[in-house]
Amino acid sequence: MKQRHSFAWMDLLWVIFLVGLAALPQSEQAIVEGEPEFHKYLILIAIGAFQIFEYRLLEKIPLRGRYYSVLLKISLGSLLLDHTGGIESSYYLIYFLPVVTAAEYFELLATLAWTALTSAFYVSFVIWPLTQNLDYEGHSLLEIPDRSITELALRNLFFFLVAIFVNRFVTENRRQAQRYRQLAETLAETNRRLEQAQEEARRSERLAALGQLSGGLAHELRNPLAVIKGSAETLMRKVAEADPITTELAGYISSEVNRMNALVTRFLDFARPHRLEQHQEQIPPLIERALKAARDRWPDAKVEVERQIAPDLPKLMLDADLIERVFANLALNAYEAMGREGGVLHVSAHPVTDGKRGVRITFQDTGPGIPPELREQIFNPFFTTKESGVGLGLSITSKIVDDHRGSIRVVSGPGQGACFEVYLPEGGAAEPTA
Repeated sequence: MKQRHSFAWMDLLWVIFLVGLAALPQSEQAIVEGEPEFHKYLILIAIGAFQIFEYRLLEKIPLRGRYYSVLLKISLGSLLLDHTGGIESSYYLIYFLPVVTAAEYFELLATLAWTALTSAFYVSFVIWPLTQNLDYEGHSLLEIPDRSITELALRNLFFFLVAIFVNRFVTENRRQAQRYRQLAETLAETNRRLEQAQEEARRSERLAALGQLSGGLAHELRNPLAVIKGSAETLMRKVAEADPITTELAGYISSEVNRMNALVTRFLDFARPHRLEQHQEQIPPLIERALKAARDRWPDAKVEVERQIAPDLPKLMLDADLIERVFANLALNAYEAMGREGGVLHVSAHPVTDGKRGVRITFQDTGPGIPPELREQIFNPFFTTKESGVGLGLSITSKIVDDHRGSIRVVSGPGQGACFEVYLPEGGAAEPTA
């Protein structure tokens, strides 16, 4: 039943309906006795109040509340008939209330069972007088006309007819609502995948454009750097003994040139296409080597590594060195994010079978996390939040995963730690990238 928390227009209709019932002429029994039908009014008020506030019962006890609701309505309806003339009462229509309620809450067989119980209560107003007026031989002193029996049978048949009709209508509405709900879930999942695909496409375009720029820039920088380094080394040899200060300055120049060369090499790693050496590989050994590399890099870090590796992971066609580099970069980022305080690095790997077959690997730390507005930018080249970072680590990682026809994304928010999810397909790349 739909939950409500305020007085609805249907409640107003119930009030009007019950006021109309209360305003009907008194029964013949009340007219003969000359007394107002206070019992009738109280029962009608009870029926109206329960009908309006029934949703609260269902909120507190949703399963048993349905049974209590139908039973209470049958009981109140029987009381109303008992105080308004029994089988002769025109209020027998009140029994449609528990019949319709059962049709709304239960399946067809249960609805028919509740309707049979309601019908039994109604018929009891005929059976009870027959069993109380017996002669010495046990035969009833009362006789029921055939027309009355026919009328009683028709009323009971209409109880079942209404129950079946309402139940079929409600069941069809439920099926339609379920279909709409499934369609909405499918559309939501499709939209989510479309947004993810668009995000990956935008990232790939930026990577391609910036890769070309980085490659050209790195190529142009290497020649002058080589000249500078050669000149500095020549200067060091010429004045090594005569001018110590000049020798020291030349050494600074040489070391800075080496640092610049390392940076240019990273630019070229990002810019140049990777030639994939693909073989059938197991994922767990690559993860373990990456975790060992991160632990060797941060030997004093107070990081606890939790592993959740599925035993039935399929072998994947991939370049083991490049994928190990991806895992190592994610593990190193997690160690660095958690810092001196340390934390927990949770690594998991599970097979994927929903549409695309492959393996999903996650690296989740307990660091400060990544703000939502930065989730897409962190894969951009040269974007970094580190003081000494260049901003190419995640870009290269993303490019390697893309070359394997996989995907990488962030699936957590700030305050929850960073969680990177890598998907690698079972078939690997279509062909090695030249």
